[in-house]
Amino acid sequence: MRRNRRVKIIATIGPASSEEAMLKRLFEAGADVFRINMSHTDHQTMRTLVSRIRAVEAAFGRPIGILADLQGPKLRVGRFAAGKVELAVGQTFVLDDDPAPGDATRVNLPHEEILTSVEAGDRLLIDDGRLQLKAVESDGRRIVATVVSGSRISDRKGVSLPDTVLPVGALTEKDRKDLDAVLETGVDWVALSFIQRPEDLAEARKIARGRALIMSKIEKPQAVARLAEIIELSDSLMVARGDLGVEMPLEAVPGIQKQITRAARRAGKPVVVATQMLESMISAPVPTRAEVSDVSIAVFEGADAIMLSAESAAGQYPVEAVAMMDRIATKVETDPTYAGIINSQRSEPEATGADAISLAAREIAETLRLSAIVTYTASGTTGLRAARERPQVPIVALSPIVATARRLSLLWGTHCVVSPDAQNLDDMVDRACRIAFSEKFSVPGDRIIITAGVPLRTPGSTNMLRIAYVGPEGGSR
Repeated sequence: MRRNRRVKIIATIGPASSEEAMLKRLFEAGADVFRINMSHTDHQTMRTLVSRIRAVEAAFGRPIGILADLQGPKLRVGRFAAGKVELAVGQTFVLDDDPAPGDATRVNLPHEEILTSVEAGDRLLIDDGRLQLKAVESDGRRIVATVVSGSRISDRKGVSLPDTVLPVGALTEKDRKDLDAVLETGVDWVALSFIQRPEDLAEARKIARGRALIMSKIEKPQAVARLAEIIELSDSLMVARGDLGVEMPLEAVPGIQKQITRAARRAGKPVVVATQMLESMISAPVPTRAEVSDVSIAVFEGADAIMLSAESAAGQYPVEAVAMMDRIATKVETDPTYAGIINSQRSEPEATGADAISLAAREIAETLRLSAIVTYTASGTTGLRAARERPQVPIVALSPIVATARRLSLLWGTHCVVSPDAQNLDDMVDRACRIAFSEKFSVPGDRIIITAGVPLRTPGSTNMLRIAYVGPEGGSR
């Protein structure tokens, strides 16, 4: 099944989309990667979902990526005697370590790390920013704050801290258990929430030991401030616009999205744009015009993937949402301005032989109007470099390792095929031509360009480039 677009679609699985028959429909509609949100999924349900996705993969004969999204720390206030209270702008309100039910003057904050870290002048955003407090003083056991905006607070509402770096890692005890469980099932990507600094990636990488790739969710201003360092230690990034829009001014989010997308592209790391992309399709069969424009901007920016959350997990129109996203992306990529915009953001290659080969492959393919770039990749590195170039011709990534093909299903413009490794150079060329033909990228008489590492089966050694003609029945000539 060949997609007619380069950007990939991630669909979140939930109550509306967890059955195998629905997963098949979502894949047919355009989903390339399925996301399992561990905030709402227990381990047995997760294993069942992974099994169903793998069954869909087998039915279609196409590698499908699975992204497990860890919950991360959930910071919440305690409970109120009346369940909720009304506050007034300008009044004093206290958050403390007293477990007694709260009232209109105070409430318990069961997080010592917040009480000891917040300083005078720091903001505390409650309930996705609906209530904003500003700390006046803090002694490690209580925070005295002033109400800046909003008027209501109720039981167990979330707390965001845009001005405060907390002395906690990105993994909670629940996350560690979830990470062990998802790694056992063989998921391909793990998304980390609450990233504040590059050090937050260390524990997850140590636990994963390469069994899954790590995606850093950029959702806090502290992560934006140290973006370059986080990119260096991440395998990919997610622009988590929901929490970014809470902790940073809403009007700043579009610019930050562009900054993250372009920085990831420069580094050759996949980047996902997520949250509220087609939000109205949770309950409506068509999106708003503004949502269509929003999706289009991410595609024009050259994001590797665009993601559906509640639209496919709990909405009334999950298949229609995926199909709509597919239609928008496909249309954008045929727009006469698309190629120019993508090309203008292309970064300079690094001074390595592998990057030079990937650059040359793209330039030759576009100059000679070849039908495809075929890359042999065991570790996935060659595929990543090819996708970084954002070529105008399709990328066909051949790998003997199914896990590599599944991981590369997230990459821009990359069509992944699991294929036995070539025996020698002649077999490599012939196999590339046959697969380009069978996957309908080439017809007899077309030319393709092949990149690989020689000696064969040497990870990270991309050093060969070859042009080949596709002969009758797809063989080389």
